[in-house]
Amino acid sequence: MELGLLRAFLAVAEYRHYGQAAHALVLTQPTLTKQIQTLERRLGGRLFDRGRHGATLTDLGAALLPEAQELVERAEALELRMARLAAGHTGLLTLGFGLSSLQFAPRAVAAFRRRHPDVNVTLDDLPSQGQLDRLERGELDVGFVRMPVEARWGRHILHTDRLAVACTGETPPDDPRHLADWIAHRGLIRLVRSRGPGLFQQITRLCAALGLDPSPAQESRDLQTVLALVAAGAGVAFVPASAADIAPPAVTLVPVAHLAAEWRIGAVWHPGRLRPLTANFLDVVRELHPSPLT
Repeated sequence: MELGLLRAFLAVAEYRHYGQAAHALVLTQPTLTKQIQTLERRLGGRLFDRGRHGATLTDLGAALLPEAQELVERAEALELRMARLAAGHTGLLTLGFGLSSLQFAPRAVAAFRRRHPDVNVTLDDLPSQGQLDRLERGELDVGFVRMPVEARWGRHILHTDRLAVACTGETPPDDPRHLADWIAHRGLIRLVRSRGPGLFQQITRLCAALGLDPSPAQESRDLQTVLALVAAGAGVAFVPASAADIAPPAVTLVPVAHLAAEWRIGAVWHPGRLRPLTANFLDVVRELHPSPLT
């Protein structure tokens, strides 16, 4: 049954006057009359009695009224939901983040949810390559990953992070040329490779540049445990400088002034799967962290 005919019927039922109903629908009265007549033919009976008191519902019209109201309301609700979905104001958004983006991803999600409260957001802790693999398969909308990535990905640079020495008590020397001996006398605590492969490789490159043996005195599967071990005096560790937000009060983070210690963090997405919902999230990311696309 056509929604336009039901809307015409509901207008006449509301105003009890063909002329007023036609005006409300922005139709001519003859056009409205034809629509009501078409509906009556399909239903097999008159819907209104017309007299000096206007148009009153017949028994058939009275029976149709609640059904027509429900159908039109459901159709309008469906149209609204589909319009919100098409505009990216509702739906499911899947995001990935890693150790290096701990301070970016949750903040972006919180800002996005304030603007789009009807969107369901999932945030998974994954290494950068794992995020890229899921983006490739269409299982992730946006990833917060270590840069660089291949040119085929859409990307927005967020921040340049660097390794810092996490320690207690005496701080390391400012000159990175003296850092290897300083660390060797204290023991290196390290995150296991499987938990943070990008961070593991970054530390390995820095150790090679400094001439430091990367063999750890102790390993952990969790960055917070690494920091807790440092706080307990078990040794020192290379961690992202951005980990200062989660470091215990006793731990000091001293950034390492060496090119091998730095890397960039970016938001990455599949350009061929850029949904309106994803675009809305990326708008929030760019507002929080404005920088040129590269």
